Amino acid sequence: MLLAIDIGNSSIKFGIFDGPALFQKFAIQTNRDYTADELMFDRLKLHEKQFIQIDISMCIVASVVPELDSVIAEVCRELFKVSPQFVDETWDLGLNILYEPPSSAGIDRLVNSFAAVAKYGKPCIVCSFGTATTIDVVNEDGDYLGGIIAPGMLVSARALNLLTAKLPVVPIARPDNLIGNTTVESILSGIVLGHFAMVRGLLSQLKGDEKVVATGGFAQMISSEVDLIDIVDENLSLDGLRMLAERAYA
Repeated sequence: MLLAIDIGNSSIKFGIFDGPALFQKFAIQTNRDYTADELMFDRLKLHEKQFIQIDISMCIVASVVPELDSVIAEVCRELFKVSPQFVDETWDLGLNILYEPPSSAGIDRLVNSFAAVAKYGKPCIVCSFGTATTIDVVNEDGDYLGGIIAPGMLVSARALNLLTAKLPVVPIARPDNLIGNTTVESILSGIVLGHFAMVRGLLSQLKGDEKVVATGGFAQMISSEVDLIDIVDENLSLDGLRMLAERAYA
């Protein structure tokens, strides 16, 4: 079986594939200070029956947290006796990367763009709604043109709390009214409804005949409010890693 690992800024997502089928998936919180022992015997122990006892023969990783790369590699070697392959911009993603320099385009953005093209065709616009909100564009010739990066909703909420004296941290949820009559409702209106408006406005400027694909933790919420999004694919990054592994291990 294949283990695909997507190391993001907020969470580390694990997907176990039996051929093209996603057999099992789960996520743990990202902590840049994880040790290999902590991951193996603390965080991953919770998933022992579904995870550690499975026969993993291949492992592929996309990471935007370099501090954890060697830790994840050690975990894979210790638990599964496999050395993971780490995807970067030098892999054949079927895209002509026009970003400058290509190495500064987050591998999560590139894998998502590769997966969206492979699954839904080109041209396409790929939105990821997580720690950051990113919107990336691939044209009909397969050129990865680059895109847009903005703070995600959680980042915005935390920044308001950290950089002000009296504003609280609020859980992300859609408020009932545009005009809030409490501080919490006012913050949610600005962050959540403001985010909807930003995404809607940006996509209205970008979208022509491109298919718009959304992924990430807030994709369902945002797509329910932004009718320019055509597809929500929660497993886009894991599927992209699976398809890249099929090439790498062929």
